Parts: sequence; structure tokens; C-alpha cells
Amino acid sequence: HCSEKDHDPPRGLQLILGTKTSPHLVDTLVMANLGYWQMKVSPGVWFLQLAPGRSSELYIFKEDDDGSKNKQSSKLITINSLRGKVEHMEVVKRKGKEHEKLLIPDDDDNLQDKKKGSGWNSNLLKWASGFISSSEQSKNAESNSPENGRGGRHGKTINIFSIASGHLYERFLKIMILSVLKNTNRPVKFWFIKNYLSPSFKDLIPHMSEEYGFEYELITYKWPTWLHKQKEKQRIIWAYKILFLDVIFPLSLEKVIFVDADQIVRTDMGELYDMNLKGRPLAYTPFCDNNREMDGYRFWRQGFWKDHLRGRPYHISALYVVDLKKFRETAAGDNLRVFYETLSKDPNSLANLDQDLPNYAQHTVPIFSLPQEWLWCESWCGNATKSKAKTIDLCNNPMTKEPKLQGARRIVAEWPDLDLEARKFTARILGDDLEPIPSPDQSKDSTNDGSLKEEDLESKAEL
Repeated sequence: HCSEKDHDPPRGLQLILGTKTSPHLVDTLVMANLGYWQMKVSPGVWFLQLAPGRSSELYIFKEDDDGSKNKQSSKLITINSLRGKVEHMEVVKRKGKEHEKLLIPDDDDNLQDKKKGSGWNSNLLKWASGFISSSEQSKNAESNSPENGRGGRHGKTINIFSIASGHLYERFLKIMILSVLKNTNRPVKFWFIKNYLSPSFKDLIPHMSEEYGFEYELITYKWPTWLHKQKEKQRIIWAYKILFLDVIFPLSLEKVIFVDADQIVRTDMGELYDMNLKGRPLAYTPFCDNNREMDGYRFWRQGFWKDHLRGRPYHISALYVVDLKKFRETAAGDNLRVFYETLSKDPNSLANLDQDLPNYAQHTVPIFSLPQEWLWCESWCGNATKSKAKTIDLCNNPMTKEPKLQGARRIVAEWPDLDLEARKFTARILGDDLEPIPSPDQSKDSTNDGSLKEEDLESKAEL
């Protein structure tokens, strides 16, 4: 926990942790609630520092014993247990900086960008690139290099974030990965929440990375004890999609695209990655409204949601872009967690947690609405606009309740070939038997497909 005497916790304060020879191995920022911060490290002796940039320009550590200002640039932390350690520290503003704000308002930030060509954490990014020395961190730094490429790929790396639980969704996830890679020549790095990935997927992904020429990283964040905890596994997964975006990625990562595991990409995701979000921290696609058969299920057009949105669209959460730089600058993560803490205690709120929360909060955390073609799903969009679809999501149809595998084979022409390629690769690497692919008639009427019998918790609850 981090505090500032006679002030609220210094939310957004950036911290880095490392050794004397490698001072920046992990990083994080301070949350508004209790000044909470979290880093994942092994037992040992570590040096904690305020990150270069506004954090170290405005603040210094304060000694615990006599209250005198610590002139040293780092704070020694000893971890002697695998259970971790709760660390309390106090910071104070530097002399002459008492009235300056850590998080610069948008207008001031834009002015600074024009004058200096730098943003809120640009000093940190430049400084970190020279000091990161571990093999994993070096790999990460290389993946963000504009000239880096594997397998002939070139250009700026596209960072894509996803999450999957269970063998069915891991099967979808492999297909999503292939669809992304086959539609771009740019380097791609995938970020996966590792909490619920199976051991077999964790064994497979290094081989898949090598075979297809992409980078990946498994990430996690321990749920803070003070934040209201979900009890159902699926709702915890949804929460991880939205609640920790400001802290689950390295501070050097400036933008990421979330893509649902059961989505098929049909275009170069670099176009979306480079899109100007007009200063908004988040970008989502509004729900389609051209399939009139679904009008009775569009709950956001009536009652509470109609009054709350006040003309704003209700967006689908299967695909979204996060401008992490803007997200952190505007304390969007803190704002979303405040809304979540308030709403989640009511069992009637946040039925679709990862979707309802950003839509509810968009008056405070503004959303840039993506063009409709960026996300198409049959249930809500109908077939008239399918030919223009840049991504296809296998969203659940509340009318037909068609199983996802059956729908995938019927809706997406390229899905069977991608699925076969992924299953052949998996069988070759893991030594699994390759199951025969049912014919269209069999897949339509089959009741013996084990995958269809697999409990699909997500499709039961999602829109």
C-alpha cells in the first residue's frame, strides 16, 4: 500500500522493481483504493523505485522512522516467503511540486505532447528499454520494435489479448489465433490470462508460437482482497477481461485488442490496432440492430438501460481496443473498479459483467464506437451485412440456442479448414488422436459429438 500524508493515495503512481544490475524487471501502478499495488516476484532482495517520468519528478520516498525525506532513489524490499509480503510505504511531493497533479488532464497532456513530443510515461518507456535485461523482458521489448519480425513479418507489433477456459474454448482460441495470423503480415503478440488455461494448452502454445511465428505471454493478477469477489468461475473470467486492464500488462504496453476466443478474424487487425480512438480509452462495436427478429431481446432499448444510456449505444464485449496509455492517464481502471464494487453487490446487476460494466460506465469512461463491420454475429446482425464483416463472433442465439460448434461450421466458411489445421497440429505435437470431422449432415443432426456435450458455461450466459 502506498500513501501520501494528508492526501488521497497517489493513484497512477508508477513503480518499478528489480535488482541493482537490472532495476526494471517488473512494474505496476498505484490504485486509488487504499493506495493498493501488486507485483509478482520470487523470494529474494529487491529494489523498489519510482518510475522515471512524472512519478519520480513529482514524488520521493519518505523514511518510515523519523519522517525525513529519503534521498536514495530506491527502497529495499526483502521477500522471504512464497506467501508474499504486505509492504507499506509513504511518498511525499518534491519541494516546489506540491500543487502539481500526477495524472495530467487531457488538454495539458496534448499540449505537452506537442511541446515535448512525449506523453505521461514516455520517459519510462525510453529509460526501461535500456535497462531491461532478463531474457523474457528482452523478448518483450523486441516484440514492440517496429522493425521486428518472425517468419517474414514486419511492421509494428499487434498486441492481442484473450482468455479461454475449458477444452472447447481452447479449441476456438487456436482457430482465432490462426485467423489473425493468416490475415496480417505484421508481427503479432498474444497475451493470455493463464489462470484457467489447461496444462495441455500451456504445453502446446510454445510449439504453436515457433511454428507460426508469433510471440505470446501468459499473464495474471491476484484478485485484491478488498475488491468484491465473484463466486462463479465464468463471472470471475469475465471480471478479468475488464477490471485489471491498467495493471495486468507491463507499463510499456500502450495498446491492446481483446478478441474473444470464439471469434474468427477476416481482416488485417493492424487496421484496428492503428485506428485513432479520438482520445477515448476504450473502443467497442455497438450491437447490430438490423435483424428485426431479435428486437424483443434488445433489453437496452427499454427500461433502466434506455434511461441510463441517454441515446448512447450499447456495445458488445467480444472485441474491443484498449488505449492503455489513455486508460492509465485518466484512471479509467480505478473508475471501473468503483462502479464494479458498487454494482456487483446487487445480484440483479451486471448480468453480463464484462459487457454491462463498461457500457454502464461510459459516461465517465468514454467509449469510441467502432464501425459496425468490425464485429458481426448472425444472431444480432442478420445475413445482409455478413459479406462486409471484418470479424465474426459466434455469439449465442437466445432464440435457437444452437451449439457453438454446430453454428461455427454452418456460419463461417473457413472455420472447418482452420479447425482441421489446428487439430492436426495439436495431434502432431501432443500425440493426440485426430477425431474424424463429421459431414455437414452429421454435424447438423449429431447428438453424439462429445464437444457438443461439453458444458458451455459461457454460451449459457452471454448474449
